Amino acid sequence: MYIVVAIIAFGILIAIHETGHFSAAKLLGVKVNEFAIGMGPKILKKQGKETLYSLRALPFGGFCAMEGENESSEDARSFTAQKRWRRVIILAAGGIANLIACFIIVVILASQAQVLAGTTLTGLMDGFPNEGPQGLMTGDTIISFNGERIYYKEDFSMFLQFMKDGQADIVVRRNGEKIKLDRFTLEEREYMVDGEMQLKYGLIFNVFEPNAWDKLKYSGYMMMNFVRLIRVSIAQLVTGAAGIRDLSGPVGIVDAMNNIGRDSRSVGEAIWNIVYFMAFIGVNLAIVNLLPIPAMDGGRILFLFITWAIERIIRRRLDPKYEGYINTTALVMLMGLMVFILVNDVVKIINH
Repeated sequence: MYIVVAIIAFGILIAIHETGHFSAAKLLGVKVNEFAIGMGPKILKKQGKETLYSLRALPFGGFCAMEGENESSEDARSFTAQKRWRRVIILAAGGIANLIACFIIVVILASQAQVLAGTTLTGLMDGFPNEGPQGLMTGDTIISFNGERIYYKEDFSMFLQFMKDGQADIVVRRNGEKIKLDRFTLEEREYMVDGEMQLKYGLIFNVFEPNAWDKLKYSGYMMMNFVRLIRVSIAQLVTGAAGIRDLSGPVGIVDAMNNIGRDSRSVGEAIWNIVYFMAFIGVNLAIVNLLPIPAMDGGRILFLFITWAIERIIRRRLDPKYEGYINTTALVMLMGLMVFILVNDVVKIINH
């Protein structure tokens, strides 16, 4: 059941992304030849006044095929015939649509929160080893963890995962002053919780009942944390802390959603967790697509600025076919990477 829910959720994200491109193109008068949800052979189709609307067999992907997008066209309404600012808007619209939709999802999820946990320590568990003026104290507010600003307990928990050797550089606010705790040791130990021993870090954070404004702020911070996690993940790829085999594509994402649902304690909690993960993936989809990577929307936007600069220098318009050649080549390379990631996802699922 959760696999079906995950596939539908991923399909919705792709549909929102492509609808962003489609809506912007239509509003700016660009001819759209086909608007498709999914890839592969068509299973449903309907011919509109000028656009073919289709639903395809494979639920991983979709496209908005505009006239003259990757080839020369004499049509005045073709994509390449438009002014650059119009093309930038159309290319960016997919990612923007995802960000808007995910923010709405996050606001809905946050509106259900009965309590939120801040970053002020209201206590330390019995036996916490680093309590005192040179360590952590009740009343301290943790404001930074390894250089990352901390707003909620969730932020702290998230960046704990990236801690190395059980040590972190922490900044706390104590009695109005900022105090640095460099290479502070934090490790899981057994603490007595509700009559049983549990592995904890020994920190007890403040909890409060949020009002409407608190929930809206929390939604904004949640979106920001999604973006921060993407930045941290990219940094790990660049530094070698993570490799290309750690990347996941649509199959891996659906498998992760399925695992999230399966590991939840109830159907309601499973749906909530899947929707939360869906919001994160939606932000991921938006940000990665807007990065200046060849074949991605951001890469195409960057190319528009590059061609603008070249045309300013040579004082004549470049033939749009060259843009099509570059985009097609980059797309083929991207598809090759996606095939590798697909195979890698399948291998990881089988081994798991």
